Amino acid sequence: MNLSSIPGQHEYGGKPFPLVINAPECSLSEGCEWARGVAGELSKAAFEHGAVLVRGLPLAKPEDFDAAVGAFNFANFSYVDSLSNAYRINYTQRVFSANEAPSDITIFLHHELAQTPVYPSKLFFFCQTAADEGGATPICRSDVLWKRLYEQRPDFAEACQARGLKYSNVMPAEADESSGMGRSWQSTFSVDNREAAEARLAKLSYSWEWHPNGDLRATTPVLPAVRDLGDGRASFFNQLIAAFNGWKDTRNDPARAIMFGDGTLLNPADVGVASAIADEITFDIPWQAGDLALVDNYVAMHGRRAFKGTRRVLASLVADN
Repeated sequence: MNLSSIPGQHEYGGKPFPLVINAPECSLSEGCEWARGVAGELSKAAFEHGAVLVRGLPLAKPEDFDAAVGAFNFANFSYVDSLSNAYRINYTQRVFSANEAPSDITIFLHHELAQTPVYPSKLFFFCQTAADEGGATPICRSDVLWKRLYEQRPDFAEACQARGLKYSNVMPAEADESSGMGRSWQSTFSVDNREAAEARLAKLSYSWEWHPNGDLRATTPVLPAVRDLGDGRASFFNQLIAAFNGWKDTRNDPARAIMFGDGTLLNPADVGVASAIADEITFDIPWQAGDLALVDNYVAMHGRRAFKGTRRVLASLVADN
């Protein structure tokens, strides 16, 4: 593969973050054939480096992105089947908008769907149109974050590891496009009535509370805050930073969004340290039209910077094989 570099690129343990690859000059069909041939290598690289940025593929629209993702032949994790609280637009069975939250909203670092019992192993991003200003996708190596957090806040790190986390958010009765977490409970749980929603919630071991206006507060069972990556590394695998700092809209208060698995509240100072470490080791992907990124969801967190102008970054999720 033709390796490249970009300004400000990070390096951890001798491995650049993200790994940057220039694809060969080719047609879409040739690009898909190239993707098919390097799928295993790129998957391994994403796990080792955290993320891979591929430049030069002839991708211009959602259907091109769908074709490229399909060529990798990874198992699809559809938005419809996910428990994502983000409002998105589906373009194909594999492809949807990364998030439809207003441009002035910052989406804080998180592991995709780590606030649910079911999450993807990898994520593809495709930049169809780069923003006029801002709009980068910040990424952060969570294995590096975990190591530094354990060194600086061992008691907090051990509490996260031992107790796990629970998340709670209020889902609207109708989709709220003004919020970064505005997906309706009907869409989230693929149901059309309260009884079906409660059956799905019970199956997932959630607790819940109905609001008079039809909104639904759902609270997860205890979920892990740390993931063993199986190669001597561990990852701070959760939605702690995003939930504590960013789960705020007309229905939700971040102070109620997350707690330890035993119900005790988090110390804001501890979360502040985790957030500060994450900020120190975050790299902003400087999108160019046509860029394709593969992020290992177990190794790296991602988010979205606020932006001006038109920005179209699409996503596709990969299930565990």
